Amino acid sequence: MKFRPLHDRVLLRRIEQEAKTAGGIIIPDTAKEKPMQGTVIEIGPGRTNEDGTKTPLEVKKGDKILYGKYSGTEVSIGNDEYLIMRESDIFAIIKES
Repeated sequence: MKFRPLHDRVLLRRIEQEAKTAGGIIIPDTAKEKPMQGTVIEIGPGRTNEDGTKTPLEVKKGDKILYGKYSGTEVSIGNDEYLIMRESDIFAIIKES
């Protein structure tokens, strides 16, 4: 199924956190917090300015990002779970070194 967000919205897939702490303690599902990292799957064409020009998004497909804990709207496409949010809800792009 093809899916393209509108305007300055971004479709992303959450990156699940480890189920074990650094000390080796296993975290049960009931105690896990929602992940705040994701991978960008699709992006919209950009925000339309008052003069009619488009401002392209800074994020691109494949970027690993950090977003707010309660940001976005959960959507199901087929059997997969995604989040859709505005680019302004994204705090940072995570660069791999």
